[in-house]
Amino acid sequence: MTSPPTATKAPAPGFTATVRVPGTSANLGPGFDSLGLAVSLYDTLAVTTLATDALEFDLHGEGVEDLPRDASHLVVKAMDLAFARLGYGRGGLRISAQNVLPHGRGLGSSASAIVAAIAAANALVEAADRKDRQWVLQLASEMEGHPDNVAPAIFGAVAISWQEGGAYATTRLTPSDAVIPVVAIPGFEVRTELARGLLPATVTHADAAANAGRAALLMHALKDAPELLAAGTRDYLHQDYRATAMPESAALVAALREGGHAAFISGAGPTVMALANGDVEADAIVEFIGRRGGSDNSAASDGVSWRVLRLAVDLEGAKVEVHPGS
Repeated sequence: MTSPPTATKAPAPGFTATVRVPGTSANLGPGFDSLGLAVSLYDTLAVTTLATDALEFDLHGEGVEDLPRDASHLVVKAMDLAFARLGYGRGGLRISAQNVLPHGRGLGSSASAIVAAIAAANALVEAADRKDRQWVLQLASEMEGHPDNVAPAIFGAVAISWQEGGAYATTRLTPSDAVIPVVAIPGFEVRTELARGLLPATVTHADAAANAGRAALLMHALKDAPELLAAGTRDYLHQDYRATAMPESAALVAALREGGHAAFISGAGPTVMALANGDVEADAIVEFIGRRGGSDNSAASDGVSWRVLRLAVDLEGAKVEVHPGS
């Protein structure tokens, strides 16, 4: 990261920025580090500027018992970087968070936190100093290392992202109304670093060519031909290599795909996502997972408890409001 400019001022006290950010699923099978989908699970962050230099926390929901309450919190780190790039110092903050996205499950919890923090910081500086969403994309991608989760978190829908000339870029695809995401969230975590470390340094030309073809097919399937989603989500680059870190997830993906459903590992896992073509298939996927071990919304299979959720594609991305604080 380049060095930020020297801070010359602090945000005015007495204002609150509230940011709602959707969860995301990266890769979607063949789109490794380039495709992401925003879904209707939301983390909410509210940041109030204080007249003192205090740093206060009010955290609720997923994983809060393990989160720090000091400047090492990811939200504070991201806000510090954003403020510095904008020419500001942090000042005092009250950080209130409602975490819905499970941590370490492949649904973009860290991307959501980074996007929310940068968007909040940007909203709390003087209007003349605020930047657009492309600026948020650059800084959030810089922190995450790639844009596959942060782009759909910012813009919603399906994001197709790449890096060129040292900058990150993305374009947005609105999928067919027939596309319905269904997720099965297990009760265990897989660290992204572990999952990424299992990938080989090189792949065969045949696998690369096959993956390129499936990624292209997936774009057509998402937009115009959802009956081709199962074929379009076939991956050759990363899922098989990561299976040893999440064998239960790999087994569920295999079982769903054998049944003709467009299932894949969500991000680095271990959550499994399936893209249904309409209500009938979505219900069938929920029922299928339930039959493997229990009820429709909490299935136990192979000793693993799965939380099964039928979601929607989020089309709005991060939403920011600023108002006088309390």
